[in-house]
Amino acid sequence: MFRFTQSSIADFIDLLFPILCLGCKNSLSANERVLCTACRISLPETGQHMEPYDQNHLNKFAGKVPIQFLASYLYFTKAGVVQNLIHSFKYKGQKEAAKELANWYGHQLKSECKQLEDIDVIVGVPLHKSRFQQRGYNQADWIAEGLAEALDVPMRTDLLIRNEFKESQTRKNRLERWENVKTVFAVLNSELVCNKNIVIADDVLTTGATIEACAIELLKAGCKSVRVLTLATAHR
Repeated sequence: MFRFTQSSIADFIDLLFPILCLGCKNSLSANERVLCTACRISLPETGQHMEPYDQNHLNKFAGKVPIQFLASYLYFTKAGVVQNLIHSFKYKGQKEAAKELANWYGHQLKSECKQLEDIDVIVGVPLHKSRFQQRGYNQADWIAEGLAEALDVPMRTDLLIRNEFKESQTRKNRLERWENVKTVFAVLNSELVCNKNIVIADDVLTTGATIEACAIELLKAGCKSVRVLTLATAHR
């Protein structure tokens, strides 16, 4: 009786159901994950971790909340590869892609950035429980997990909660976004936050209103410092 080897079965399944690059939609080879080599090489990296005090980004929080460090991995442009990636894990269930990208970024940060050497914990921007149930996961937690693995620090989901459900931020301006989120977050246990250097992780940095609201609650609870890492930001 003819028997497939395990690798032959895997090759046969890949032939019938090829895993596609989330950038260009071409088939991935056996050693590629999320993106093909060509798409990964062409990713629009910001390099912001090499210039952590870039005022164009920190000015989003100037006079509002002290953010000690802020960096995003990629530049986001409409209809570009990065938008495809964000949409794939935010709306199409590809949560593992969020973790993989964050892991790539985390390894880069570990070797090239000294601003994160003393961090104690990474938290993802939380979803309200009803949105979590609807989506089935929180993409920010998967980003936080990917970063935490690469940076070799803990990631926690029990420090910060979103206690109110609010409508989408997508079409709101900076003031509207702030009004929409300024009271929705809360720290669950201040003892776990007190005197800690905390990184807030999220998918895209836009106006910064959501990050600001999270940071305010963490600092009120006695957090020592807040730093921010996102996978993408608008190209300035």
